[in-house]
Amino acid sequence: MPELKIRIDIVCVVPQVLESVVSTSILKRAQDKGLVEIHLHNLHDYASDAFRHIDDTPYGGGAGMVIQCEPVFACIERLQSERHYDEVIFLTPDGEVLHQSICNELSMRSNLILLCGHYKGIDQRIRESLVTREISIGDYVLTGGEFAAGVLTDAIVRLVPGVVGDAESVLEDSFMHGLLDAPLYTKPAVFRDLHVPDVLLSGNHAKIAAWRKDMATERTQHRRPDILDKGDVE
Repeated sequence: MPELKIRIDIVCVVPQVLESVVSTSILKRAQDKGLVEIHLHNLHDYASDAFRHIDDTPYGGGAGMVIQCEPVFACIERLQSERHYDEVIFLTPDGEVLHQSICNELSMRSNLILLCGHYKGIDQRIRESLVTREISIGDYVLTGGEFAAGVLTDAIVRLVPGVVGDAESVLEDSFMHGLLDAPLYTKPAVFRDLHVPDVLLSGNHAKIAAWRKDMATERTQHRRPDILDKGDVE
């Protein structure tokens, strides 16, 4: 059995949202290979009352409900008593915006906790005492952090060595070198009088690589010039 590469514990309010995500496709294969462990933790299991309440109204008034300290501290502290975690990540709209370099970095960690927000949010004392990093998957609001946690988990796990069979394919994905991917083609070479570019059929690998770099740069400039503005193109 391969040595375990990474463990991800997802602490959330509605684990059912993630059950199908972590038990299908690449995430399932990664776990079956023993390269990854993914564990879902239901915050309701750590509630202190018989009704399994985990939220309450915000101090100072206002709409919405706030996740309380007690269940989150109980869950995360139990996990931390069992092993060291490299990061406790809170998925939140006001966190740093997720990009490929963050995924690359996190894929090299051993143990991660992903904390999902829900309702109006979580008690600030959780963020100050337990959370080591805050990440947003974009400038919009979701019903809960479970969806964001699924995105982050997939983006991390696919980078773990051995998870994706074609490692070269992962290295050539969009954003891996600060560019979007070049246009892609497959057989047949001609479909309804639509032709694959001649250079891709030439067998000249140097010319093909140059063409792909040019096309990736052109596509990025047209669709995502903000990426080029960062100046991190390799």
